[in-house]
Amino acid sequence: MENSESLHEHYSFSVQPGQEPLRIDKYLMNFVENATRTKIQAAAKDGSIRVNGQVVKSNYKVRPLDEIKVFFEYPPAENLLLPENIDLNIVFEDDDIIVVNKPAGMVVHPGHGNQTGTLINGLIYHFDNLPNNSSNRPGLVHRIDKDTSGLLVVAKNDNAMSKLSKQFANKTSKREYVALVWGNPKKDEGTINEIIGRNPKNRLQNIVFNEEDSHLGKPAITHYKVLERFGYVSLISCTLETGRTHQIRVHLKFIGHTLFNDERYGGNLILKGTTFTKYKQFVDNCFKVLPRQALHAKSLGFIHPASNKFMEFESEIPDDIKLCIDKWTNYSKHQM
Repeated sequence: MENSESLHEHYSFSVQPGQEPLRIDKYLMNFVENATRTKIQAAAKDGSIRVNGQVVKSNYKVRPLDEIKVFFEYPPAENLLLPENIDLNIVFEDDDIIVVNKPAGMVVHPGHGNQTGTLINGLIYHFDNLPNNSSNRPGLVHRIDKDTSGLLVVAKNDNAMSKLSKQFANKTSKREYVALVWGNPKKDEGTINEIIGRNPKNRLQNIVFNEEDSHLGKPAITHYKVLERFGYVSLISCTLETGRTHQIRVHLKFIGHTLFNDERYGGNLILKGTTFTKYKQFVDNCFKVLPRQALHAKSLGFIHPASNKFMEFESEIPDDIKLCIDKWTNYSKHQM
């Protein structure tokens, strides 16, 4: 085993009390993004996986309350920020802030499996001396998922970072998303007020917790409004009071309206509709046109940290979502 001082901790997990015995290589596949069982087994062979401070093999059976840590010789990717000349769609910029329209497929900050090509890699190339947030991520006030497109505000100095972060924490910023979802909501509008936290059985997902397990998550509030109905799918607007990870994706799945083509939460399956082969072909064509979850951060509003004036920005719905909506519009017309 390498000298422990030369190793860097990349992952740390506390196993849930109700966990049934499970091989550690299988267990970690649910918790480490982009990991394969082969890679996990290789890490175990190298002595990189420890449970309760002891090196374990890949056939070790995970038990409740085990403390699992994964080490490697190199520092975690988020500690190695490399400037990259990436084209950024900058909607607005002044001495205090940058507003960026992020394309789908771009990761916001480096992490395991995504060391380069992220929004932050591009930001630190184009802008010097961006302030760090509490997670040491330059300029970052909030984030959106890799396959979600849309607007983000970035702080250029400490004053902007402090004031903008408070607005997001105090729920005074305005964020509106558009989403194409499976199903036909009963109500034209509503509010989802449900506690969200990490899925104990799959760390790559978040779930809604019931009252009994509410201590495992955090409060989350999403307001939604139906914009158009296409029968088997609907276009809705969502505004956020809180900014939990995957909040819209988790809340909408909870009320029975999973995001269209959201692979992580099962939206890449046909959840509503007929069993006809033609319909299946039609949906598959929609998935090809829109190969990601149908979610776009359409508008963003906040008080400017220097002028104290309210500013609001809008971004157009991207072509992939538009094409998918057009397909469903035509399909629903021919079904009437």
